[in-house]
Amino acid sequence: MRAVSESLYNENKVEMVEEEAPLIIGLEPTAIIDYMACVDWSLLDGIIIGEPGGSIDVSIEEFEHILREVESYNVLKMAGGSVSNTIRGLSAGFGVSCGLVGAYGEDEQGRLYVANMRSSGVDVSRLRAKKGPTGRCVVLVEASSGSRTPRPCFSNVATLQAEELNREDFKGSKWLVVRFGIYSLEITKAAIKIAKQEGVSVSMDLASFQTVRDYRQSLVELLESGDIDLCFGNEDEARELVRDHDHDHDPIPGDALEFLGKKCKWAVVTLGPNGCMAKHGEETVRVAATGDGKVIDTTGAGDLFMSGFLYGLVKGLSLEECCKVGSCGGGSVVRSLGAQVTPENWHWMAQQMQIQALPLPPTTNITTNGVV
Repeated sequence: MRAVSESLYNENKVEMVEEEAPLIIGLEPTAIIDYMACVDWSLLDGIIIGEPGGSIDVSIEEFEHILREVESYNVLKMAGGSVSNTIRGLSAGFGVSCGLVGAYGEDEQGRLYVANMRSSGVDVSRLRAKKGPTGRCVVLVEASSGSRTPRPCFSNVATLQAEELNREDFKGSKWLVVRFGIYSLEITKAAIKIAKQEGVSVSMDLASFQTVRDYRQSLVELLESGDIDLCFGNEDEARELVRDHDHDHDPIPGDALEFLGKKCKWAVVTLGPNGCMAKHGEETVRVAATGDGKVIDTTGAGDLFMSGFLYGLVKGLSLEECCKVGSCGGGSVVRSLGAQVTPENWHWMAQQMQIQALPLPPTTNITTNGVV
């Protein structure tokens, strides 16, 4: 058991007390603050590099240029990062004890990130304050469809290194949540290695279709290691994973599900408004999307789906039920701007779960977060 948790935090000190290890640990090597702006799609052509919808790292100059271009819009600033979104959702909305391992900069953005995670009930005692700025990401959300185009900036940011990890970061936990990325691949592999030594299962997200396309070989090597127990990907990422660029054949998501199912114990492909499909051993299920189709912003949809699915796994639910809870989680976050679910939308999620006779999160946690 990990005997660490925070009881008192300020800029210089985290006081530790004896406590159970978080059930789920997320690896966020570089803390990120999202700058969210809802814009017209026509604006994207003139201010972004690369394909809309994909995630491409930008320089500090490019990042600041994009921010200047959207300053006339209402820009919302909040803690972001795919793993952080999943962990925050698990803690705040599903009542699962969670913690984060990573680093944040000694700046205003870093303090905002830590405060947001702590207020959501996340154990931040494994986060390290380091010199350098906190990571930033501008997320442009197309007003009519809710589709989002993220452009992260990691220039000289505060980042946790592989050699800074230790067994105590993972000891006593049941799951480690990671995101595939080429720049964080070294620390991701190191975290997975330690987690496996501690008997911790590993869940991985495929990040973005652009990342899968550009670094497919490294991704496949990681999948073939046998260390990834659960893998999530959306429809676009799934297609890129199994695409044969030498032949004019557009793969279907089911191809990727079969591929992932041979590498991982659980494999999930989300299909946006068409729901999801999942595989565990010989069992394959397909589940419809949850909700009324209201979409303001798709940022965090996959991350909150992961929150719900992992909640189902730790509760011992069936594969189909895990998918249904995941669909409720993903459906809750798209109803407002940003990847942090509002109290009203947690309430909406609880209603959807109740309609489907799914086990609700702890009542005390729901009440605390304004859901009931």
